[in-house]
Amino acid sequence: MSMLDANEAVASVAYRASEVIAIYPITPSSGMAEVCDEWAAAGKPIGKKDLGLIAMNYGNVYVARVAMGAKDTQTVNAIYEAMRHPGPSLIIAYSHCIADGYNLSTGMEQQKLAVNTGAWPLYRYDPSRHDSGENPLKLDSRKPKEPLYAYTDNEARFRMLKMKDPDRAKELAKFAQEFVDERFELYERLAKPYEKAKEE
Repeated sequence: MSMLDANEAVASVAYRASEVIAIYPITPSSGMAEVCDEWAAAGKPIGKKDLGLIAMNYGNVYVARVAMGAKDTQTVNAIYEAMRHPGPSLIIAYSHCIADGYNLSTGMEQQKLAVNTGAWPLYRYDPSRHDSGENPLKLDSRKPKEPLYAYTDNEARFRMLKMKDPDRAKELAKFAQEFVDERFELYERLAKPYEKAKEE
């Protein structure tokens, strides 16, 4: 059993539950922020949760993942389809942020890199396609053509770990590349066109 002060205990629960929870309620001057910064700098050895796949499991939710800087037409199509969908719609949009640690004037290029490396695959899941015998999932990204580090090396949030602990950074970079590759293969399998039933 280990003893924690209250700041560290709250930060621990928040950090393990979600990266976002750990950021939101904690001000930079609090003790919790220092603890979270230390943990974040060490890297998290798990893949990100996939909100889109979770929402697709309901079967009646229109779901799209978009990045305006990568494919503006796909973004517009997703918004149009989401508006026409009779049920709930969810659009997950890449939004660059100053906390990512790069010049935001290059944000659209960074979005394109996120897509080209597989870090941010684009897709549209429209349940109404199922009614016409089509697969509801359309993968709008091509297979990643650049290694993940082409994207991550541009952002201070990833470079921090490389400077602090190069061996750990290398280990996590390998894990992240494998995760991105496996996730894209999963999306490819899920988006395969349905086979037409043979008429007898």
